[in-house]
Amino acid sequence: MKRKLYILKQSALCVGLLFLFACKQNQPVKISPAADTKAVVKNTAGTFPFHKDIVIKPGLHFEILSWGRGVDSLGGYLILMSDSAKNNYKSFSVERDGVITDAWNMDMDNDGNPELYIELQSKKNVKDLNVYEYNGSFNKISFPPLSAKMKKIYGGNDKFIQKNGELFRSFPIVNSSDSTQKNGAVKMLHYSLRGNTFSVDEVKEQE
Repeated sequence: MKRKLYILKQSALCVGLLFLFACKQNQPVKISPAADTKAVVKNTAGTFPFHKDIVIKPGLHFEILSWGRGVDSLGGYLILMSDSAKNNYKSFSVERDGVITDAWNMDMDNDGNPELYIELQSKKNVKDLNVYEYNGSFNKISFPPLSAKMKKIYGGNDKFIQKNGELFRSFPIVNSSDSTQKNGAVKMLHYSLRGNTFSVDEVKEQE
């Protein structure tokens, strides 16, 4: 009888120790590293659909990063300025309506301040520019819309072109009622910048 009680006590003790050991073994395995890693990778992949590093000079960089979820054309973008020579770092956040397709630097007014041109595409084939000058802070320069005359023959599919420090915009003519402007011919516009104000001229075809 005593032997049976002893065996039962030992069995109960063993079961208790095994249960305690199993609980201790299971405690550190509450967080799954694999699940966390997948979540981070998935988040990073969809966070910055556009990223470009624009080097003005050694040590002075502007990074353009766009982000957004759901509809591609809605979200925002960030401009990061880093000047390692002066130990100066700044950021500027902007809401966007369109998909960023390109970004570049120019100094069209020759004042020595970088001008950042962010190209956005909306409605599948319509492009626009957001322009910011940096002179210690970010200042937006309004980019002019097409004139009423140009809108009549504009159907999208435009391109912004940089050539020898100058900015051009081209698009195929549509709905033309002018015999001198045939549908499908390319219309070219030339942009100038003075005092942070744009002006637009139509490039005439050479005879």
